[in-house]
Amino acid sequence: MKTVPSPDAGQSAPAEAERPRKRTVGRTIGLAVYGIVAGVVAIALIAVGAIAFTVQRSFPQLGGEAALAGLNAPVTVQRDALGIPTITATDTHDLFFAQGFVHAQDRFWEMDFRRHLTSGRLSELFGQSQLGTDQFLRTLGWHDIAEQEYELLDDTTRNYYDAYAEGVNAYLADHQGADASLEYAVLGLQNSDYEIEPWTPADSIAWLKAMAWDLRTNVKEETERAIAAETFTESEMAELYPRYPFDTNPVIVPKVTTDAPPPTASAEPAEAGTGDLASGDTAGGGDAAGVGADAVTATASVDWHEVSGVVAAVDALLGAAGEGIGSNSWVISGKLSETGEPLLSNDPHLGAALPSVWYQVQLTCANVGADCPFDVAGFSFSGLPGVVMGHNDRIAWGFTNLRADVTDLYLEKVEGDQYWRDGALVPLDERTETIKVAGGDDVPLTIRSTANGPIVSGLTGEFTTIADDPYVGTSGLIAEPANPPTGEYAVSLKWTALTPGMAPAALLAIDRAQSFADFRAAAALFEVPAQNLIYADVDGNIGYQTPGKLPIRGAGDGSMPQPGWDSAYDWQGYIPFEALPVVYNPESGYIVTANNAVIADDDSDLRTPDWDIGWRAARIADLIERRSANGKLTADDMRDIQADNELWIGKRLAAAYAQIKTGDDKTDAALALLHDWDAQNDSDSPAAAYANVLWDTLAQSIFVEGRDRPASVSGQARLFLVVDRLLENPDSDWWKNPAISVTGQQEMLVHAARTAYDRLAALQGASPSNWKWGTLHALTLRNGSFGESGIAPIEWLFNRGPYPVGGGASIPNATGWEIGTDFSTVTVPSMRMIVDLSDFDASGWNHLTGASGHAFHPNYVDQTATWQAADTTPWAYSADAVAAATTDTLTLVPAS
Repeated sequence: MKTVPSPDAGQSAPAEAERPRKRTVGRTIGLAVYGIVAGVVAIALIAVGAIAFTVQRSFPQLGGEAALAGLNAPVTVQRDALGIPTITATDTHDLFFAQGFVHAQDRFWEMDFRRHLTSGRLSELFGQSQLGTDQFLRTLGWHDIAEQEYELLDDTTRNYYDAYAEGVNAYLADHQGADASLEYAVLGLQNSDYEIEPWTPADSIAWLKAMAWDLRTNVKEETERAIAAETFTESEMAELYPRYPFDTNPVIVPKVTTDAPPPTASAEPAEAGTGDLASGDTAGGGDAAGVGADAVTATASVDWHEVSGVVAAVDALLGAAGEGIGSNSWVISGKLSETGEPLLSNDPHLGAALPSVWYQVQLTCANVGADCPFDVAGFSFSGLPGVVMGHNDRIAWGFTNLRADVTDLYLEKVEGDQYWRDGALVPLDERTETIKVAGGDDVPLTIRSTANGPIVSGLTGEFTTIADDPYVGTSGLIAEPANPPTGEYAVSLKWTALTPGMAPAALLAIDRAQSFADFRAAAALFEVPAQNLIYADVDGNIGYQTPGKLPIRGAGDGSMPQPGWDSAYDWQGYIPFEALPVVYNPESGYIVTANNAVIADDDSDLRTPDWDIGWRAARIADLIERRSANGKLTADDMRDIQADNELWIGKRLAAAYAQIKTGDDKTDAALALLHDWDAQNDSDSPAAAYANVLWDTLAQSIFVEGRDRPASVSGQARLFLVVDRLLENPDSDWWKNPAISVTGQQEMLVHAARTAYDRLAALQGASPSNWKWGTLHALTLRNGSFGESGIAPIEWLFNRGPYPVGGGASIPNATGWEIGTDFSTVTVPSMRMIVDLSDFDASGWNHLTGASGHAFHPNYVDQTATWQAADTTPWAYSADAVAAATTDTLTLVPAS
């Protein structure tokens, strides 16, 4: 497999690039209270070099011994040059204890920041600026649900979480403030009284709720459609939001397997009370929490620093369910591979973050057996025990987002402390919590919910807009509410993640699965977030399983807000796990998932209007078929597919402009770039630079520029299909835009071509030969907390870049950007892995940044250059390979 050498680990941090003109997705922490004083202090520290000690004092111990109270026996932590640890222990308690300790060594600030975020307690860190975010997230009640999920765990799995928390706290016993991370020194400039709290198992579990939010997708689309329905006709909505093109793009499961091994109990923890997946949602929404109108006043003064509202701020902190969020995964069987054994590939697409959300690790029992069954390696989340994606000694697996509709918005009619339900007024579920604010007074929060879930209007602009001028969807049709009860409109949120489930046990069950039957048993626990799971094993089998708690709806289809006062629109339960699609050893020899439609049956309970349109899936499947027709596939072929940059809409535009002359020599010279272009969005390509600016300009000219009724241009995969169909319909009214003096398709295409040239010439010069897509599409890695502080010296400490990158929207190398912004990359393939089942040591892996969360540490961004090249580094797994790669060994020993 092709590898890229690591960059010089000792290089200084690159200077911060000029901030984009507009950022609608960012890592936002409104640290207004710092002001001039904090900036001066930070500058002074840097100027005199006093910060050097503060930077390095939190770097982890890598060698020698560390005595820790709570260990049963010695544990070895071997690290390679990239800082990736292999942890070997004699029992499971010590294994997860050590994982907690090592995660805290490298990433504790990230862990602490996340737990404050998921529990709605950011104001305790950053003061008044985060009050709006806290009110929204406290309303959703993630941490409360995490505590309930902890109690649902079987004793064995609960012990794993307990041991992990003990390991984190063993690190904290000797590391407080700046000894734990540089960020605490910076935080002390604002909040000197802050003290780190002990870690709890619920802190770990709550992060799964944050990832579910990041991958929820549908609530964003449902909100967007509901707002658009106030403006556009039904026929216009059908054009703007087309259904999945089943006739052209592939589905994941063309034929459901009927002979797959049934789930076994071997991977499922004892006493794991999963409940009946087909039963009704008895949790209702009372415990999920809601928010009252009295929370609005406290939110009004929040400075969101170019972020448009509370939900946008939460998205900015967690990663937006927006452009480019998704993933690719595929697996090929031995019939297609050179080795005769499966190859499995995965690259999840998430919001760009520094440090990356992923942490590479290997967890090994010294003697693998029933008492200590783990020998697993892959990508973990700092703050969570176990491995999320990777392989053990027998199986490999990967995830992509299922994009199933697991959220619904309900219109409620509220009168005082009651709401209407089936013709009667019933009490709202209300409770009051207190939000502590650093440097300010405590703020009370009244939380309200209905049978459908928390009330979220009155707190966020998006949901409040729906309540102010409501439309209700019934069976996919848009209509005004029919004979609603009296009272004020409100909007509630129903979401599978707001009901306690067994997902915390699922990941650890997958880690120790030994067969497809075990794997399916573990998948049955994986209720939230709903994912596509792919599988391969050393016996040559490949497979796919749809997991998740997927609702069966009543009268409505969930595509638009529904009337909450009528229980006919309630969820009727969940699809039984046994009825979910599964594939085992398909005749084709491969399985591809890329957020596309799961099955072709558009009338099933799995249906949703929000599948990804399928351009990535189609391209990956096409590359597998074409390459396998010419010979057996290798790991390098898998890498090349992950790195593929073909822009589908680029090919379409090149064809549409093939015979067009604009009458402007400079524009025509730019269009000539498209004639011989291979449609690859390569970083150094002038044609790719022009094609993407042309696409952006055309989309804005058609749907936004000067329009009295602008249409949303989010979701480029959707827009590819919309514009493709418009190109086949030159008489469509969408081609007419009086605001820019355009009366038809030909004029619109010429207008877009000329405007695109002018835009790109202003950005990169008049000569097309000097244009580069990668420079225009560059990625700046911004720290998830202080990287958006607004204070340049502090941002310089933590941010890195910009890095020129290739790829783009709805491309296998999915570096997402948003139409109407500055083309900068906002979502990325957050990691890449290729698992070779013939020899695990021949596998490759990589992720966006590095193992360390400590700014200026050699492993802070040392994997970024490899990621930038869309490549992987060797993945040592066997004891011999790990020993050969080891550069440092730390032995953790029990304290006397």
